[in-house]
Amino acid sequence: MADKLTADLYSADGKKQGTVDLRPEIFGIEPNTAVMHQVVTAQLAAARAGTHSTKTRSEVRGGGRKPWRQKGLGRARHGSIRSPQWVGGGVAHGPKPRDYSQRTPKKMKRLALRSALSARAAADAIKVVESFDVWEAPRTKNAVSLLDAMGVEGKVLLLAEDHETTAIKSFRNLEGVIASSVGQANTYDVLWADTVVMSQGTLELGQSAPRGTDEHAAQAQTIDATQSEDES
Repeated sequence: MADKLTADLYSADGKKQGTVDLRPEIFGIEPNTAVMHQVVTAQLAAARAGTHSTKTRSEVRGGGRKPWRQKGLGRARHGSIRSPQWVGGGVAHGPKPRDYSQRTPKKMKRLALRSALSARAAADAIKVVESFDVWEAPRTKNAVSLLDAMGVEGKVLLLAEDHETTAIKSFRNLEGVIASSVGQANTYDVLWADTVVMSQGTLELGQSAPRGTDEHAAQAQTIDATQSEDES
């Protein structure tokens, strides 16, 4: 794990403002390739509609009468012209509607996302924007100007805060760009993108401790102090 990581910090108009520190436990871990592969596979599987369907010999129209008598004609015996070996017959072992979704533990999803972010951070492919609140109205021109000013090329993943809808609407019409809120960030999108552009607010949310962690820590300290007093 790296001791210290930084990413370039830009203003909303693309001017470089310096750098911002990234927490190593989020952006500096050793990427777990196996976990990322499993999570991405599950995500792609869940996106499948699963509506494919073929008809079996019992579902194909026709074939109720035996085509010819069993013996005496020198032909192979058949009971229906809708058997799988016949043209127009049913399909043997064909696909039927099914659910492709897989259950993936939350810890595995978090590890995969941190691994993907760490891989992008190691490749210096994370750019941070101070805030998009200065954009008064959604304009694709602003998004294009920002990417050009930062020198970003290729596929881009934009992660903005929930209230930064102006930025999301400005980026979502661009080809090769995925714009979403930080709560929708997933491993596949991070690995798909050549560059991850994050607002500074999403960076802080992504690095914050899970809800309730501080409360549990305080309760644990209180319990330890009480036990110490009782023992004394």
